This record gives sequence, structure tokens and C-alpha cells, in this order.
Amino acid sequence: MESNKIHEKIIEIIKNKGPSLPIQIAKQTGLNSLFISAFLSELLNEKRIKISHLKVGGSHLYFLQEQEEQLEKFHKFLHPKEIEAFFLLKKNKILKDSEQTPPIRVALRSIRDFAKGFKKNNEIFWRYVSIPESEIKKIKPKKEKPPKIQKPIKLQTQIIKKTLTEFENPLIIKKEKPKKEKPKSDFVKKVIQILNRFTILEEKDYKLKEYNCILQIKSELGPINFFAQAKNKKKISETDLKKLLSNAQKIPLPALMVCTGKLSKKAIEFAKKYYSILKIKKI
Repeated sequence: MESNKIHEKIIEIIKNKGPSLPIQIAKQTGLNSLFISAFLSELLNEKRIKISHLKVGGSHLYFLQEQEEQLEKFHKFLHPKEIEAFFLLKKNKILKDSEQTPPIRVALRSIRDFAKGFKKNNEIFWRYVSIPESEIKKIKPKKEKPPKIQKPIKLQTQIIKKTLTEFENPLIIKKEKPKKEKPKSDFVKKVIQILNRFTILEEKDYKLKEYNCILQIKSELGPINFFAQAKNKKKISETDLKKLLSNAQKIPLPALMVCTGKLSKKAIEFAKKYYSILKIKKI
């Protein structure tokens, strides 16, 4: 099946089923999870589908732009405090950030599938996802009465600093200071040289005996992206593979383990179980 036809098939499945997990889409198409993850990544890059922030069983949901409200039925997979914030926002439609309790303010910043932040009159507000932006115009600023007793300027400054430290404005983009690149070990340099026969799309991080990156490999179905990890270790454990696969699925991408040592018995069993989305290469 041609790549374009698979793309259209996936779109049709999501359109009929609503927000879907990769494993559900894989079953509908008859393809394994390895290829489905690659095709979903392509559709995301083309902005034809969207991916949820919340997870169901460790996996994100894929949906169409017009299906955003359908994520409501998955709210039970949020954390308890996030569920509380979800219902509070849904009931009130729009919430003023400064009027909420600290736990709710934190939760509102986490439920990005349902809470949309905006600024009005230099105040942060949150609107429920289904509430149109036209509702924002109806918000009227409150006239604040001057305080009877003015707090000392020094104390006010301390309070402001504490507030800004605890609650960051999500609408302000921070300028990150450039990080000094740490030296690469001989093992990392060797791994990069080996992986350069493919295409390293993005270097994630590296340690003395470990290297992580997004790798693109050409196949008969077209280029497939992997979350690749190289380890200089005598024996690769089941835990090593579980952690790698978990990190890969968060992106989501299939995983590739590049290792110098052997796999333990449990690691071999785990690799066989998830062979469709987990590949092993010994160097």
C-alpha cells in the first residue's frame, strides 16, 4: 500500500472513531505499530492531525482539529487535582488565574487539552476549550478599591518575587541561556560515526557511555524515524529496554537500541514481545 493511501486510511479511521490510540489505528489498518508510529509522525508534521497532551495507558491520542472537544471523555485519565480543575473550568467557562487556589493554578497549566490561557487587562485567564474567543470580550475589569493600610514596599516586593517564582506566566516565552557543549567520549564519537550511515535528525543528550538521538532510516515504505539509544554496557537488562521504549513512545516513535553487550534473558523476551516497535543492533 502506497504511503499516501495509508495516510488517507489513517485519517478516515480517526474521522470515524474519534481520538484514537496508535494500537487501535494499527489494528484497523492491519499494519504493525512500528510503521503506524512513523506514519502518524508524518501526519503530525504535515499538521493534518493533532496529538493530545494527556495519555491513556502511557500513549497519546491522535485526533482531527474538529475533534478537540471529544477529548472530554478521556478526562478520567488525568490526575485527581487536574480532574478537579477540569470540572471547575468546564462549569465556569472562564477562570481568572489569580482567584484560584495554588493547586488549581498548577493544574490549569497542566490540562492543556482543555484549558486555553490568555491575557486581558494584564491578568491571566483560562477559557474552556469549547468556549469561543468572543466570550473574552465580555470580561469586564473590576475596579479595585485602594487598600486602607499600605504594606511596606519591602514586604510587597518580597511577596511579588515569591509569587513570580511559584507561578510562571505561561504566555511569556523565556530566553534560554546558551549551554556550553560538553566534550564527547570516545564511545559517543564512535557511535555517531556508525549512525552517520543513516541520518541523525536530532541529538537529544549523551553521557560517558550513552548516546540518545532521533534517527531516520530509509525503508521500502519510505524513511522511518526512530528514537535511538546507544549504550556501552556489558549486559542490557529488561529495565534498560523498558525505559527506552517508554521514552520513545512519549514522542511517539519506535525505538532502536544500539549496544556493545549482550541482552539478558528477560531483555530478550521483552524484545521479542515488542519486536514491532523495538529494534536491537549490536556494535
